[in-house]
Amino acid sequence: MRSIPLVLPFVALTFLCWGNYGPLMHEGQHGMGDSSLRPFICVGMAYFLIAVLVPLGVLNTQGESGRWTISGAFWALTAGVVGAVGALGVIMAFKFRGSPVYVMPLVFGCAPVVNTFVTMLMARTYKEARPIFYGGVIIVALGAAGVMYFKPSSVNISVTENDGQITVIKKNTTDGSETKWVAASLDELQTDPKKNVAYKLYLRFKGPSPQQFLLVLASIATTALCWGSYGPVLHRGQSRMEGSRMRPFLCVGLAYFAIAVIAPLAILSAYDEPGEWFQHDSAWGIFWSLGAGGAGAVGALGIILAFNFGGKPIFVMPLVFGCAPVVNTFTTMLVQDTFGQMQTPFIAALGLVIFGAVTVLLTAPKSGPKPAAKGAEKPAKTNDAAGDRDAGGKSSDGE
Repeated sequence: MRSIPLVLPFVALTFLCWGNYGPLMHEGQHGMGDSSLRPFICVGMAYFLIAVLVPLGVLNTQGESGRWTISGAFWALTAGVVGAVGALGVIMAFKFRGSPVYVMPLVFGCAPVVNTFVTMLMARTYKEARPIFYGGVIIVALGAAGVMYFKPSSVNISVTENDGQITVIKKNTTDGSETKWVAASLDELQTDPKKNVAYKLYLRFKGPSPQQFLLVLASIATTALCWGSYGPVLHRGQSRMEGSRMRPFLCVGLAYFAIAVIAPLAILSAYDEPGEWFQHDSAWGIFWSLGAGGAGAVGALGIILAFNFGGKPIFVMPLVFGCAPVVNTFTTMLVQDTFGQMQTPFIAALGLVIFGAVTVLLTAPKSGPKPAAKGAEKPAKTNDAAGDRDAGGKSSDGE
């Protein structure tokens, strides 16, 4: 590694950005009246600015090693597609009343497991997996179940619905007094200026119904599958472009623009989704959603720069996936003021998710030179450059 002091700042930049992605997106949705497509468009616009315009500027002014190839562009664009679909999965999890305090730790816990299995599939190294690797997978599963069961919630806010009537109660922790809002429908709660505070509390603290909870889990699974596949697919695109950094990043930005901007705008023109661009706190919603997209794009660039300065995936990715859920959890509890409701079992379960994910990453089977057959003659040494190489060796990425 050329310089650890140069690598670690970019690793920290990534886990800080990705750790705050969920809370920023959650706030963005609330600001735009619980819309889904509008925050998604903001994410796509942020990616366009950072992952399209910036690489174009670098390539046009400074140039870069590597070259454009059809196969490299295909894999890099595919990485952008799975990244964008994963971002939509996060938005849908929040749409179905999931909370960032458990949605994002589960995503960050399961994505590295998916990442490892996809890498094993592409490199054909399943047979080399050791029991400790599968033990890490089981630890992630147990920790994920604990995070879901012991997730903190506010005891000072009560939101109930009965035959369409919505009741929101806020308890004052200082003197024990209560403020109560009652609305005959969600539309009344949303449009009555006197109940604007209650509407914000409803969006923030209304938990999912049993049916919505299943959709939350499905959305989390979609994001984990997509984001878990992102790294290996992008690495394949990068290798096919002879190690270029900006070209694959540009492809990711273009894919995000197509899926997260053009497609949602077309849908909005034909489908009247709840929420508005300009109502209530929509300006703040746009701001926070753009911030979420910017955090995602800058985090992805941080990974690329960490690798550029000599960082190795074997320690870069465990640091990112280990620290990002911690940042996410504490940011979410700070925003929602739920530190007092955090239980020791929740912290222990979160620790299991992180420990299991790091174990999976560190113990994943690595592809490498195949061992010589037993009894085979050793090749004669030669001063020729080709004689110093293992004739049966393969590249580390299984290409």
